[in-house]
Amino acid sequence: MTSTTRLGIISDTHGLMRPEALALLAGCEHIVHAGDIGNAGILDQLSAIAPVTAVRGNNDYGDWAEALGASALFPFHGQWIYVIHDLSELDIDPVAAGVHVVISGHSHKPLVASRNGVLYVNPGSAGPRRFSLPIALADLEVHGAHVEARIIDIETVSHGARDGRRSRR
Repeated sequence: MTSTTRLGIISDTHGLMRPEALALLAGCEHIVHAGDIGNAGILDQLSAIAPVTAVRGNNDYGDWAEALGASALFPFHGQWIYVIHDLSELDIDPVAAGVHVVISGHSHKPLVASRNGVLYVNPGSAGPRRFSLPIALADLEVHGAHVEARIIDIETVSHGARDGRRSRR
């Protein structure tokens, strides 16, 4: 039997870490922050839950932010994960690079889509509300060679239901 592992995905916190987001990320084996973090304290809070891979967003400044890369590539249970804040600045061909999942932020618009065998995930924004966009994060479940991503509306969950939008690769 293949075990399931869970990767938490958060972005665009802009210095606001909601307790509901921390609760939803509890139990993740690893967490990705896709930029516009806001301050190093956000990363400290996430690191108390699980190891964190974070990239610098266009609103991240200071010594703590300069220590972060503009992108990151790492393996997660047999899947290659590529993280970049702004998808329009994607600097690789994910298919040619053997990437299975591309994670981005920036737009504040949650997205899970599969293109050419690559799963693209934007968790939306878990920080301050922007326009009428949801307050959300995402998770990625790996079951052997099978990967599934889900957007989680933080406000819906705090009221008792989970958003069921999922996509598989």
